[in-house]
This record gives sequence, structure tokens and C-alpha cells, in this order.
Amino acid sequence: MQDISERILKYIDEHGEVDTLDLAAVFQEDHQKIVGGVKSIEANGDLIRSQPSTRKSWKLTAEGEHILQHGSHEANIFHAVPSAGIAQAELMKSGKNPKAGFSKAMSNGWIYIDKSGGAPLVRRKADAIEDDVLACLKEIVAGRESAVADNIKGDYKKRKILEETVTKSFLLSKGPEFATSLKKLETDLTVEMLASGLWKDLKFKAYNFDALGATPGRGQLHPLMKVRTEFRQIFLEMGFSEMPTNNFVESCFWNFDALYVPQQHPARDQQDTFFVSHPQQSSKFPLPLIESVRESHERGTDGSIGYRYEWKLDEARKNVLRTHTTGVSARMLYKVANQPGGFRPVKYFSIDKVFRNETLDATHLAEFHQVEGVVADYNITLGDLIGTFNAFFNKLGITELEYKPTFNPYTEPSMEIFCFHPGLQRWIEVGNSGMFRPEMLRPLGVPEGVNVIAWGLSLERPTMIKYGLNNIRDLIGPKVDLKMVQDGPICRMNC
Repeated sequence: MQDISERILKYIDEHGEVDTLDLAAVFQEDHQKIVGGVKSIEANGDLIRSQPSTRKSWKLTAEGEHILQHGSHEANIFHAVPSAGIAQAELMKSGKNPKAGFSKAMSNGWIYIDKSGGAPLVRRKADAIEDDVLACLKEIVAGRESAVADNIKGDYKKRKILEETVTKSFLLSKGPEFATSLKKLETDLTVEMLASGLWKDLKFKAYNFDALGATPGRGQLHPLMKVRTEFRQIFLEMGFSEMPTNNFVESCFWNFDALYVPQQHPARDQQDTFFVSHPQQSSKFPLPLIESVRESHERGTDGSIGYRYEWKLDEARKNVLRTHTTGVSARMLYKVANQPGGFRPVKYFSIDKVFRNETLDATHLAEFHQVEGVVADYNITLGDLIGTFNAFFNKLGITELEYKPTFNPYTEPSMEIFCFHPGLQRWIEVGNSGMFRPEMLRPLGVPEGVNVIAWGLSLERPTMIKYGLNNIRDLIGPKVDLKMVQDGPICRMNC
């Protein structure tokens, strides 16, 4: 079967100028298919000329279709009037749109109202009628629109029997490069064409300098990094300084012992912690601090009796993938407490990866980010901690917060922080907090009267809330949709 483009070219060659609407009727094809063929021809050069054209036509509305099937409303009213006459109220119950039909039948002089008797009756004024409306509609349907006067078509348009449509088409004629067949245009100029001179006899497709080029590949910030940037900026605005967190491998001493976590605590078991096999142990500890930590664990400090067990250095020397960044906070407090000139109040934060041997589910991963915050000053209280949280989360645009008492070995009092997740329709834990215990602070050299409030938040869970994700594995891990990363909006907190 001949291609539609070649059929168009052959028809123009035989008949000359033609409108695409007429071609659609001749070929018995959809008009859009004819237009598509014209576009294909134009893409091959100046084979044809095409001038935009419009054509008005008339078509029946739903009301017009009803009249075509059942006759006009006025004719139906006329035929409903018996020779003896009929009450107007009774007549108005017949047919569709009897009110309009009655009015037209009266103006046409087909019926009249007889008031000579008792009750007024509608009677016929004409013996027979011609249904001109039906006749005109049949002419239009048959394609003989010119047989119907323009004023009549306008009247029917007002009556919503007809509607006028404007169809865009193209007037086609021969172009300067007219041919009855299409020759494929070359799109690439190759080395072989240049070397052989073949390019001189070939026709090339014109360059479209307005076409958009292919989108270049580019890197994208992961949603976590976008939220991390916002978190970091909020901390800096609140006067915090960033702590160095460039050591994923941490000794048990800094990860647990310096935080007053007993060596028999369940968190130090293999089912909760990833232990490092090489290097298996560390030995870089300040010797005075080792003895202070041992004393705090075995006998207590600042009125405490300690845990009453034999503290072992070998256990403290084991290396682990850090389970939190609180060990970094302990290092910084030790540094601040023993700096020349003595202790000065500080506010620190860090945002980095931590690792736990977790069971994976919609809100837990074995590798995630912890947002750590520490404030050390004289006479600060739990109220300062809650106030800091409210200010911080308000800057994130998260206002639905709840606090729940909990237990931590190194904080007292301690609180878990929950916020409401609209997608999961439940409260989810986003962090842990509290005031560091004296048993942890005194061995580090923090003077009496200085209190330290601290917290550890998840970066992933607030990110899930901001980006409307219900499963943490859709945010990070092998199942992440890279399109989500590429198309993810810039994170903006409601400060």
C-alpha cells in the first residue's frame, strides 16, 4: 500500500492545488493523518507549498440531532393539536421543549388561541404545514450547507440547534523541488562521504538550530545532603560550632567507657554493634583519663557509687564502627575542660554517619546519620534543652513534638524526642537527649557547677517527613529511585 505522503504528492501532480480537508474526504482518511503526511513531505525539502487555511462548517448539536430524529418542536406542537382544539395546559405536556415549540408555532401562524367559548382552547389555524427546520437540518447533514440561507443558520445557532465549527487546514500546491516520491535526507556527514565526494550528490536534512540539545549528565545532591546543609545552617545561625567527625572507627573507650556505659551493657554486644577485626584494638588514650574513667566505673564520683565491677582496659581498647557521635562530644568536652585558661562555655554540633547492627524496616537502617548537639555552661537545666529543641525544630518547620522520659547510661534526666509523620499517620522517634551525668563529666575534667545538655537526632527521619517518604529504604540504599534524587526539590525549611 502506498505511503500517505506519496499519495498526497501523486494527487497534487494530477490535480494541482488542493485543500487537506478535501484530501481527507477523497482518501477517506482522518484529517490529522493527512496533516501528518504533509509534515513528513515538508521535512524532505521544498517539494510542496502549504498555506494555512480555515474552513467554517456547521454541525448539529444534541438538540439538533433530536429534531432530526423526531421533527421540530413547533411541528410536534402543531400535530399534537386535534381538530376540536385542546387546552393550552394539556398541550404543554406533549413533546420535548413544548414552550419553545408553542411560541414558534404561534409566530408561524400555525395555531391560535380561541377564547370565544368558555375555557380558552388552542386550535389549528393551518390545515397542513411543512417542517422547514427538519428539511434544513437534512440539507446540512447531507453536506449541502449552501442550500440553507445564512440568516436561517444564524437563527438555528441562537436556538442551539446548530453550532459553527472552524477547522484549520492547509492549501497544498507544487513546490520548487516537487517530485512524486520522497528521497530520504541524510542526517550525518561522514568521513567516507567527504573522501569519496559522494556528499555532492546527496541531500542533507536542514539543521534545526532552535531545537533543544540533549540534557547533559550532571551530578545531583541527594535529599539527605540538601537537608544536612539546611540543618548545618540552622546550627550555625544558633551560634554552634561544628565538631570534627572524620573517624568512623572508634575505640570502645571513647564510644562507651568515656560515656559511663558499663562494659557489660547490652549495647556493647555483637548483636547491636559492629566490631572491627583489623585493627582490632586501639591504644591512643590519655593515661590520666583512663584512670579517672576506671575510678568512675568502679567506685563512682560526685556522690555516686559507680557500677561496682572490675573495669578492664582490654575491653575498652576494642575498635568498633561508631554507634553514635557522642564519643566525639566527649573528646571535645575533654579538650575544652583541659585547655589553657580553664573551662569556657561552648555550643557544638556535628552531622555524620553512625553504624548499628539494626533489623531493617521502614524507619531503621544499619547505617544512618546522627545530628549531634552539645551545650556546656553553668547552671543550665532541662528547660534549656526543651527550649533549644523547640527553636531548632521550628526552624525545620516541624511543630508537632512530644517528649518521653527514658533511660540512658550517660544522661539523667533523659528524654526521647518524637515528631508526627503525616504519611505514616503516627509518631516516630527522631532522637534521644538528656543532661550528661556527673559520672561522665568529672573524669573528663568538666568543673562542678557546669551542666551539659546533649542530644542525638536522626537526619533520615526528618528528611522523610520533608520529602513525603514513608519508607527509609526509598531514601537511601540500593532501592533508591535515582529519578527521585535528580528531580527532588531544593530543601527549604520554614524558618
